[in-house]
Amino acid sequence: MAGTLRRAATRKFLAFPPTREAAAITAAIATATLPTSVSAQDLPTTELPPVTVISPSPLAGTRSPKPVARPVARTSRTTRARGAPAETAEAPATGAATPGASDRDPTLIDRDKVPSNTAVLTAPAFSHNYTTNFLDALVRGLPGVTVGDQTGNPFQRNLDYRGFIASPVQGTPQGLAVYQNGVRINESWGDVVNWDFIPEKAIDRVTLFPNNPVFGLNAIGGALSIQMKNGFTYQGVEAETFGGSYGRVQGGVQAGGQKDNVSAYAAFESAYDRGWRDFANSSHVNRMYVDVGARNDQTEFHVNFTGANNLLGNVAATPIQMLNQRWSSVYTWPQSTHLQLAFVNASLSHNFSDTWSFQGNAYFRGFRQSHVDGNGTDVRPCDDPAELCIGDNLPLSPGGATPNTLGDAFLGEVDRNRVATNSFGGTAQLTNTDRLFGHDNHVVMGVSVDHGNTKFNAISELGTIDPNNLFVTGTGVIINQPDAGLSPVDLRATNTYTGVYATDTFDVTNTLSVTAGGRFNLAQIDLQDQTGTNPLLNSSNRFQRFNPVIGATYKVTPNLTAYAGYSEANRAPTPLELGCSDPNHPCMIDTFLVADPPLKQVVAHTLEAGFRGGFGQDARTGVLTWGLGVFRTLSSDDIIQVTSPIGVNNFGFFQNAGQTLRQGIEAKLEYRYDRWNAYANYTYVNATYRTAITLFSPNNPNALTDPNNDDVQFVNVKPGDQIPGIPANRFKAGVEYNVTEAWKVGGDLNFVGSQWLVHDDTNQSPKVPAYTVVNLHSSYRITPNVEIFGLINNVFNQRYYLGGTFFESGGFASAGGAPNLMAQLTDPRTFVPGTPLAAYAGIRARF
Repeated sequence: MAGTLRRAATRKFLAFPPTREAAAITAAIATATLPTSVSAQDLPTTELPPVTVISPSPLAGTRSPKPVARPVARTSRTTRARGAPAETAEAPATGAATPGASDRDPTLIDRDKVPSNTAVLTAPAFSHNYTTNFLDALVRGLPGVTVGDQTGNPFQRNLDYRGFIASPVQGTPQGLAVYQNGVRINESWGDVVNWDFIPEKAIDRVTLFPNNPVFGLNAIGGALSIQMKNGFTYQGVEAETFGGSYGRVQGGVQAGGQKDNVSAYAAFESAYDRGWRDFANSSHVNRMYVDVGARNDQTEFHVNFTGANNLLGNVAATPIQMLNQRWSSVYTWPQSTHLQLAFVNASLSHNFSDTWSFQGNAYFRGFRQSHVDGNGTDVRPCDDPAELCIGDNLPLSPGGATPNTLGDAFLGEVDRNRVATNSFGGTAQLTNTDRLFGHDNHVVMGVSVDHGNTKFNAISELGTIDPNNLFVTGTGVIINQPDAGLSPVDLRATNTYTGVYATDTFDVTNTLSVTAGGRFNLAQIDLQDQTGTNPLLNSSNRFQRFNPVIGATYKVTPNLTAYAGYSEANRAPTPLELGCSDPNHPCMIDTFLVADPPLKQVVAHTLEAGFRGGFGQDARTGVLTWGLGVFRTLSSDDIIQVTSPIGVNNFGFFQNAGQTLRQGIEAKLEYRYDRWNAYANYTYVNATYRTAITLFSPNNPNALTDPNNDDVQFVNVKPGDQIPGIPANRFKAGVEYNVTEAWKVGGDLNFVGSQWLVHDDTNQSPKVPAYTVVNLHSSYRITPNVEIFGLINNVFNQRYYLGGTFFESGGFASAGGAPNLMAQLTDPRTFVPGTPLAAYAGIRARF
């Protein structure tokens, strides 16, 4: 009877070609029907292969692994139990690709030869069995990664790695390069990364490179390469839906397959989240990914499309006194962002011979963003209270006085901006694996060109504030006063980024490998005012630099590898930063651009070294992997965002801040044994200023006052002062256990240390407290093709802050001279609160 059931399960398995991640699960169901007298230890096992290869360039995995026919693998409960957050691999199965086959993709090299602390996540790590979104999966799976929050929206948070940021928020200085299928997806306008555009189900693997200038501009802190699925790497159909706390409802479907040498894959996802903050942070996310491919023995070609149409509600940081009264309170709204994407990419790989190959891509990316933001305002009644003025008794527009007809209403403004960017470009690359002097050698040479055209518009409308809920309603009066930093903006920006790169990994001996290479970057950025009234915006900027990389790995023993590497990388100022860099003409960050003094490019010098290794070959008897390393990144002419000296919320400018240093320690450990899987990792980041600078800091209670101007407050930053907003200590740990063949449970702990408030550059105010969050997850296979799962995030309902800064605590002015609204808020600290306890449950079906 058991044999009949196993044969039936096998026939079903072969009739519907499974995904790689589903393969082990499906085979496990077949073996689960054995009589109880036959133990799992008596069965043949298929050990999940480790991720042993990696691409040293942006065009990663351009050639899909070919299917390898083999019998259906029976997996032990040890194999099924593996759910590691990092370096998770998928089991091979009939019709599925064999991961880690370097001979099938010439762009890949042995990962152990890379002289840096790389990390890899594969598709199972992004399962909603463990987390509800892409960024949380990265936090769980990648050591040293944390998330911050400026918007209060779960789909629009900041990724922090080693103190460098990849953020979706315009105006945030960016420090990480992010690639999708070999295309850099940092948007042309502000180098932002819109995480909400990435369909989670379509992700095949994500690789983190901490020390490689070949990845071009913005890779000063590292690069994140996202490789998507296609019909050659994924076969089958999967549908999923889940929901839970705060109105979350989310569904997705993916399907892929191949017929002979043609493949197709598609994924669609839709999500709604009401948000847990008052009024303002609901989200509607709709995104898709489609890939069509064809190949023969020498050539493979793909065309893929990523589309998204998302509406995200935002809530800014809230004064601490309001949070103490109500944890979900917000400080002025509406704040919402409408994001749209149409991204087409074509990739080609061709093998000229066994050792020479070509990889290339060409893309078009259409990006649209509309942002609405209700804020306080600098508008006040004039000396003549029958009129309204802004700044130093200036009229709201050059056309004359604006009558004050608003009675005793409290004043605010509705700021709107729109970004429309069309970008296109491509990369061409040659790879050679000829032996050199009888030694293995891997050379990659490439050139890339990325060109963007951006139209930016911004306008500010006078508004009134509802005293009951702080909602800002527009009045129809447009504020047009350049001397106060507010006037309609119509700007065209073009940027062309050209790169030429090469990297070579040479095996000096069987145990020693040396890597050397570099990249030349040329950035051309032009700004042109379209209004004819703001000539300060017009500029033509050129930045260029060659960035070298050199490193080595040495296999001390078969189970222990030492590595060390040095590299340099640069980041050119973005069009947004160039358009807002004059302290005498501050602008509303991400909304109004007013001037263009020169900014220097950022240059980062990174040194890292460490050891990595492992013990054991079979999870039945225990497999241990570990790593320990140090890193040091010294950045010259770092760009920071500084608060406007006039002290109006949301106003500021960008400036170079001399040298900054980010250095620390990284340690990671993973252990698999029988039904158990556990991991732990710790990162220490010491981020400091290395140059004495004076910064405006108007809302900082510890700021000094300019003796010549009582309205100007500043701080004197000394070498050794900590950079705000970067937690020094980060610790993560987790465990998972297979209770039965079908049921597994697990938990994850995430500790983030304290950090200084943003703009507390002299480290004098109380820190943002450290926090610890514990999450639980469980899943159960009802049938071979149906699985239910559940998650509980922040299971102890901890109240914590993701970050904080200062705000102008004087309240909102009244048009009629009445007392200021919210004037009782005397503490200038404002925080973004963390999400309370949340529970989710879902169901997934595979065919």
